[in-house]
Amino acid sequence: MKPTSYLINTARGGLVDEEALYAALRNGVITGAGLDVFVEEPLKNSKLVELKNVVLTAHTGTHTKESIERMAMMAVENVLQVLRDEIPTNRIV
Repeated sequence: MKPTSYLINTARGGLVDEEALYAALRNGVITGAGLDVFVEEPLKNSKLVELKNVVLTAHTGTHTKESIERMAMMAVENVLQVLRDEIPTNRIV
């Protein structure tokens, strides 16, 4: 990554080596980072909280009006599918 880069992770905590990220941010290898997910959640004992060039949020990336409405509609559709003796689209096996 370029020294002017920002690393953003809203996918999965395990995708980012948090120790390596801390070192990269601390040593100016990259400019900054924004993380909404972490290897350990909730975030505990992380050196990342010491840095001014990182923004950390508590796994709230999906907490928008639109995503909450979509999740509710998916749940309703799954219930209706079960009531119609259909296999729910988003079932857990």
